[in-house]
Amino acid sequence: MCLHSYEDDAEPHEPSPAGLLCVPVRPGATGPALRLFRTPLGARTAVGFTHPARLAATLGAAQPWIRLSEPALRALAAPSGAPRLTVDPTFTAPRATPPARANVPPQPARRAARTV
Repeated sequence: MCLHSYEDDAEPHEPSPAGLLCVPVRPGATGPALRLFRTPLGARTAVGFTHPARLAATLGAAQPWIRLSEPALRALAAPSGAPRLTVDPTFTAPRATPPARANVPPQPARRAARTV
């Protein structure tokens, strides 16, 4: 473990700049609208990809996108309740659906055996 701190080292809580990102959008009434996602724990997040091929591999080739800088993406997402930024997510899953209820008749209640 290093006990020395250097002035040019980034703090662990400070995100490093991501540069220009390919940001998924959806059509809106006045132009493209930022598409927001959720983390596995349910927090809202903006998503950006460092290359169009990464975006296509995760969201499909038909997903429309625009190029934005990381600060611009954060500024657009924050008022929508998405303070987080996820860069290059590699896995997406469909929304979970509750299991279908089987038509099983309820079991009669069992009485506990009495011991004497």
